[in-house]
This record gives sequence, C-alpha cells and structure tokens, in this order.
Amino acid sequence: MKLFHTSDVIIEHPDIRHGRLNADFGQGFYLSPDYEFSRRWAKRDAYINEYELDTEGLRVVRLERNEDWFTYIFHNRRAKDTLDADVIIGPIANDTIYDTLGMISSGFLDSKEALELLLIGPEYTQVAIKSDAANAKLRWLGAKQVQVDEAIFEARRQEELEYQQLFAACMQRFAED
Repeated sequence: MKLFHTSDVIIEHPDIRHGRLNADFGQGFYLSPDYEFSRRWAKRDAYINEYELDTEGLRVVRLERNEDWFTYIFHNRRAKDTLDADVIIGPIANDTIYDTLGMISSGFLDSKEALELLLIGPEYTQVAIKSDAANAKLRWLGAKQVQVDEAIFEARRQEELEYQQLFAACMQRFAED
C-alpha cells in the first residue's frame, strides 16, 4: 500500500508516539493513500513523504463512515482508544480538517446529531500506524518538495466554505427542532 504524509520536514523514521492521544484514531502516525489530498492540505512549501506499507501479519482494522466509526472517534477524542490494532484505515472526521472547534464530540450535541454533522462534506481516507510492528513494516520511499499554488489554496478554501455552509444549515435545523 502506497501512503503519503505531508510535513514541513522529511520524515524517514516516523515516531508513532509523537501524535496526539485524542486524534481521530488515537495516537499514531497518520498518512493518506491519496497523493492529491496530501498535496491539497500542504502549506505553501512542504515535503510529501512517500511510504510503502506491507500489512501482511498486521492487525488491520478498516472503518466506514458510520455509527461504529463515530463511536470510536468519540472515545479517542477523550484519549480512550478502544481498538487493538496495528493499523487503522478509515474516513477522516471532517470537523478536524475544517476546524469546527470540537463541537461535534464536545457533548453539546447528542450522538445522532454529532454523527449527522460528521457525515457532511467529502470523504477522505486516513491510515494510522499504531504499533511498533506496523511502523517496522512502513518503508520510506522518499520525499518530494512541493510548492502549492494559489489555485490549490482557492480550491481548498472553496471546499471549506461549502462545508461550513452545510454545517451551519444542519446546526440551524437542529436549533429549530
């Protein structure tokens, strides 16, 4: 499996314990199988590190954008990782990308409302390397320095705006109910 990680530095040897405990899939090293997604979320000057992951012999959990996924994310945001996995593959919670201030998993909304909000917007996949065994099977292939042009930033801003509009409309509907 080819994977990409965007950073302002080259990362030949990822540290799976560097990331936040309360990230979508708990602590780990996060990558994407989508090069264009990685490029779109880069800062102006960045490196896109490319890796290859051999999943043979690893405990791989695949999540879909549904209630089980939401429950797992909800627990992780409280630093309570509930899965025993070497690698987790699943959708990114758009609220972390679009910075809705943690409202979805804050307890302000009930679970049904929070899940409905998490289903808004495009679906991107992330891969979290969770264990030393998985990290040992992640091979760095190289890094490419990229410069992101204004068209890419504009596309990202437009996607963020569309997401925020959908989010606001959904929140308005919740308030009226």
